[in-house]
Amino acid sequence: MRALLWEGGFLTRERVRLWSLAVLVATLMAIAWLAFTAHGLNDYRGRPLGTDFSDVYAAGSLADEGAPAAAYDWPQHYRQEQAIFGKATPFYGWHYPPFFLVAAEGLARLPYIPALLLWQGLTLLLYAIALRALTVRSLAPELARDPLWLLVVLAFPAVFVNLTHGQNGFLTTAIIAGGLVLLKPRPLLAGLVFGLLAYKPQFAVALPFALAAGRQWRTFAAAAAMIFLLCALATLAFGSAIWPAFLDSMHLSRTVVLEQGGTGFEKIQSVFAALRLLGGPLGLAYAAQAVVGLAALAALVAIWRSAASPGLKGAALCLATVLSTPYCLDYDLVLLAPVILLITAEGRVRGFRSGEHLLLAALWLIPVIARPIAGATHLALAPLLMMAALLMVFRRARTDF
Repeated sequence: MRALLWEGGFLTRERVRLWSLAVLVATLMAIAWLAFTAHGLNDYRGRPLGTDFSDVYAAGSLADEGAPAAAYDWPQHYRQEQAIFGKATPFYGWHYPPFFLVAAEGLARLPYIPALLLWQGLTLLLYAIALRALTVRSLAPELARDPLWLLVVLAFPAVFVNLTHGQNGFLTTAIIAGGLVLLKPRPLLAGLVFGLLAYKPQFAVALPFALAAGRQWRTFAAAAAMIFLLCALATLAFGSAIWPAFLDSMHLSRTVVLEQGGTGFEKIQSVFAALRLLGGPLGLAYAAQAVVGLAALAALVAIWRSAASPGLKGAALCLATVLSTPYCLDYDLVLLAPVILLITAEGRVRGFRSGEHLLLAALWLIPVIARPIAGATHLALAPLLMMAALLMVFRRARTDF
């Protein structure tokens, strides 16, 4: 049994195909059930379809009505959500920088359901395209030609979590994967793509460390230029007053959503939330998050300074990105998809080590079970698995130091 699990004998091609098909069918059935049991724009529990997308749409509609700063005023934003989805709708807060409000305004010019379908469909397509390109670039083009890869990518349980929440995990993953694909042949374009990651600032912490360690200064400069352009675009679109409104709202986002667990600590897949879920004090949770985050960034810098393969560097960047922030939710674990693909490509080229198949299978499954397990047991498994994955990448890369 140990050899079957530890050496990866359980992970046959046929089992991967059957498990992926089963999860994909279950995902499609769940989405169909949500659609058929919906009442207008709300699901069977009275929540907006696409739940979290409702805050994007409400914020965008406020901007379209000429009141962009109101998106950062929680009472006004909630009144807009109630006007769209009914008085009983739960509150979904808007926490994004003003330049993402430009995209939200464009989406809000469509009716809600078409806007939701466009958002999820387009970002899912970008996710699939970026991952295929990344797989081709990771020394395993035969893996990208295998139709099984697409099944595994679409059936990845994080896809289900992201779709049902109307969230942006597809976009985050497409930005990072796309930037990695372009990094060597088109460094300036890679920087422009990487700069888009600023729409979700907590996920832009690790990237500058990687680019600096890899001496990718042209990419670094292009990313900084893109952020400047995004800020200028938002200022031109909404006026300079949008920035104080955004900055003022960050205090509530930090205290209510993160520190007090307004989102639900079982939903947040970080070391910080893991300690808070166990009843740990705020200071201890921040200290633990800082230790793990700094360790992840140190490992990232070491790997990007080394002669490690692009695949290992890409996997390290994705893992350090999610480990370095205290605010990473289960739908953000879409970012584990390139980790799984890149390590699989490494294994196909250089051979797998003991335990790696089991860890890859656990990473594939964790997005859909992390929240219920944390809610039932107060134990957060996702941060532990991600730390183990980064350690695995570091050990592989150490031979290239």
